[in-house]
Amino acid sequence: MSGEAPTAHGIPHQDAAAPPKRSGVEVQKETSNALRGSIQTELGKDDAPFNEQDKNLLKFHGTYQQEDRDARKLRRQDGLGKHYMFMVRCKIPGGRMTPDQYLGLDELAGKHANGTLRITSRQGIQFHGVLKRDLKATIAGINETLLTTLGACGDVERNVMACPAPHGHDGVRAELQATAARLAAHLAPRTGAYHEIWLNGNSLANHPTTLPEPEPLYGKVYLPRKFKTGLALPEDNCIDVYAQDLGLLAIVEDHKVAGYNVLVGGGMGMTHGNANTFPHIAQPICYVSAAEVVHAAEAVIKLFRDHGNRADRKRARIKYLVHDWGVDRFRETLAGYLGHTPELPRPVAVTGFDLHLGAHPQGDGKWYYGLSVENGRIKDEGSFRLRSGLRAIIETLRPEVRLTPLQDILFCGLDTAALAGVLRRLDDHGIPHSETVSNVQRHSMACPAIPTCGLAISESERALPGIVDELETTLAELGLESEKLGVRMTGCPNGCVRPYQSDIGIVGRSGDKYTLFVGGNIRGDRLNFELCDLTPRAEIVPTLRPLLELFKTNRAAGESFGDFCLRTGAPRLRELLPRPS
Repeated sequence: MSGEAPTAHGIPHQDAAAPPKRSGVEVQKETSNALRGSIQTELGKDDAPFNEQDKNLLKFHGTYQQEDRDARKLRRQDGLGKHYMFMVRCKIPGGRMTPDQYLGLDELAGKHANGTLRITSRQGIQFHGVLKRDLKATIAGINETLLTTLGACGDVERNVMACPAPHGHDGVRAELQATAARLAAHLAPRTGAYHEIWLNGNSLANHPTTLPEPEPLYGKVYLPRKFKTGLALPEDNCIDVYAQDLGLLAIVEDHKVAGYNVLVGGGMGMTHGNANTFPHIAQPICYVSAAEVVHAAEAVIKLFRDHGNRADRKRARIKYLVHDWGVDRFRETLAGYLGHTPELPRPVAVTGFDLHLGAHPQGDGKWYYGLSVENGRIKDEGSFRLRSGLRAIIETLRPEVRLTPLQDILFCGLDTAALAGVLRRLDDHGIPHSETVSNVQRHSMACPAIPTCGLAISESERALPGIVDELETTLAELGLESEKLGVRMTGCPNGCVRPYQSDIGIVGRSGDKYTLFVGGNIRGDRLNFELCDLTPRAEIVPTLRPLLELFKTNRAAGESFGDFCLRTGAPRLRELLPRPS
């Protein structure tokens, strides 16, 4: 193996006389007693926030301590301190759930959270507004459904993504989903702390048997940062394979997955004003057979464990290793972890992207129906009773439930009568059919941002619907309403909904101002570029309109808006921007 030898804790020796500098979080992990910290003790203090170490350790257990930022001003006026609450995230490989699992989560949302569920951009489910006194009951309740929160956050393998569509005509997607489940189980943390703290020491079938500590894969200090994996098909990159730390692009031969191109180094996070941080597209490193894919994934994670940056968390993602080393050095180092020189990647490119919305035959005599869920938020609001409608569908028709990477939901395994029943219940609850939702809304995504995310500097989920409404009007006026236009909005530059690959990326910059990006595409195979900075929210659509007008008159046949922006170039597009008054 090339490179420096790892220590017992998985950190390479660089200089025996001067150990490498480590961030404070690294020390917290090492001294945490395998992620226990003082969480168990602190849980008994209902109103007190967790200390800094426990706050970071909680992420590994699938929860973030957050502040209700909407309440901050009024509480300050009343002489009160911050109101703390928790986000709890379920890890659901490939987004697959039984009807009972979904209904169990729905019940918990009403009992312990803010009455909503939120589908994440990684095919999970989040609860928001959980109070500290309800945190243990919420996590225990999730485990009772045979789902888990362990590893949904933290410096470990996160939720493994795969195309959720239940196409049964060749078994390829089923194989991807099965492989996602195998990877999730193999790469899960093994600490007994999770069961001790949240389940009173009981072990449930949703989590692999705990092993002796320290962790056999992760060691005492786990990974330098989070690690995200996804499996995709060249003709359907619905999981954004190029945005993954580890992307596995399936190579299909004779209707079976023969192997995978291993792509490494995707990641969207950056920091405004810090040129050393940037979004990055995963690079093709090698090809491995289907039989070797779990071993290959473990090898990449071990390489990251041993060589990732443990001093600066802003530069600790594996994308910076790939960028700084280059593909050749990364491949050479990976060979030592694989135990052989890997085969070069196959010459395969991504060609398509599918939302999986509407009614589709599964290929086995059954149907599935994909429902568009605006920004993944499942809630009842006035006559729009989405949460009640989904519960009615799942209670009565018992479909398998699958979550998509664009925060939508699929009802699977429906016969013809059940498919009609889905549509009837949507109507009964004021829920639009996916076929009636505009293209721009169907292809849009936002992160939660304010009021729950502590990193958010701008609105996102609550702002994007109004922007989409404006875009719908503008596109209709220009005769462009049929265009597939990907719009993704985040409240900060960390890029949780992958805005740096989309046709239009809207990234929180400062309060009510945003950085606008254009030039990506829905295939997700390249980064977009910055169009303008510090754009007030009210001016986002007026700023984009001249570009859309030029696109209408100057586009090439079949050219998408993102492709047009890339071909036209930033200097010409910036000439169209409204002049400051």
